[in-house]
Amino acid sequence: MTRSPNDPISVLAIAAHRDDVEQTCGGTLLKMAERGHRTAILDLTRGEMGTRGTAADRAREAAESARFLRVAWRGALDIPDARVENSWENRLKVAAVIRMLQPRVVILPYEKGRHPDHYTASKLGYEACFLAGLKKLDLSKAGIDIEPAIGDKSQITRSQITNSPPHRPFKIIYASLYYEVRPTFVVDITEQFDRRVEALLAYRSQYEDQAAGAGLFPTHKEIRDRVETMARFYGLLVGVRYGEPFVQNEVGLVDDLTALPVQSL
Repeated sequence: MTRSPNDPISVLAIAAHRDDVEQTCGGTLLKMAERGHRTAILDLTRGEMGTRGTAADRAREAAESARFLRVAWRGALDIPDARVENSWENRLKVAAVIRMLQPRVVILPYEKGRHPDHYTASKLGYEACFLAGLKKLDLSKAGIDIEPAIGDKSQITRSQITNSPPHRPFKIIYASLYYEVRPTFVVDITEQFDRRVEALLAYRSQYEDQAAGAGLFPTHKEIRDRVETMARFYGLLVGVRYGEPFVQNEVGLVDDLTALPVQSL
């Protein structure tokens, strides 16, 4: 089936920083793209506070990584790095993108974690999803500044913000890879694992060996081992080689007991 560049997005991943998506749900996004779904990434910040590299480095790397993951659109907001706040202004910025892209599924960071930007992004994203569906929400004066990375809808014009109809995603799920919580479900990314690693290593400013941050960052040769260990662990839980974990807050619906996956004994 041929898809128009203006078709709605099936899955939108929202993250605090460029490379967060690659670490937590990159394999899932690639799998959805391979199945014909249009996917997108919205990075809330641009990486200006990072120990390694510059915001410009991260922008180039994010575009390269997006091509590995086959996303249809990627952009970054201008929320200050290390200062993601769940403010009204920021909610309007995210809501404008949601209205423009019209995603059916939104992936957010898990609501708890070590980095304040991550768990704040979770609540910010959830509340923006709600606001985006309000018919009377006026976005005409919202201060939207998108730095494009990839996609035909790389620039959000004032007309797009004003004219995009209200939209509320059908499903919100949380990427829980880096928090110790029992996942609701795991996505099998066995076939996508190698490309997921390539997408992460596209961030050469972050993951190539260098003096800056040497005591904080793992060595380049350790990266794949660490990523593989985590993916193997979650894959083991569901009987596949590699997996990515997610949490959903809703009760699941089952139609056929005999079609339930994952063997009990």
